[in-house]
Amino acid sequence: MRKDIEIPEVKDVYIAAIKELHEEYKTEDWNAYIINDGKEPLEIVLITVQGYSDTKMTTHMRHKIALLPAKGFAKIEFMQESIFKLDNFYTVTYFLNNKMYEKRWEFPAFSIKEANLKSIPVIGKKGILAK
Repeated sequence: MRKDIEIPEVKDVYIAAIKELHEEYKTEDWNAYIINDGKEPLEIVLITVQGYSDTKMTTHMRHKIALLPAKGFAKIEFMQESIFKLDNFYTVTYFLNNKMYEKRWEFPAFSIKEANLKSIPVIGKKGILAK
């Protein structure tokens, strides 16, 4: 029975950490984004986030985006720098063409830092892509 379950491969969807200016507070903040680099919109995007190490764990956060347009992006959350010492996981589930997709991305501990910045697709800013 398990062999009959089709699990489609996630393509053209990314999670990125981007450092950007917070206009109101005049601070440089890290924010997590979901990016849809595909040609079709994603429907009912559910995101769960958790960070942990051998001794610490963050609370389990949940986010929902009703529709993420093709070649679009959405801010998921502000990232406190205190969590960068943890392994941070983003599990994303969404519907595309009446099929459900799911993938888990990771920002390994200490990977979110300016030395790792590179160009991020669709957003056009420098950031770090989760693995």
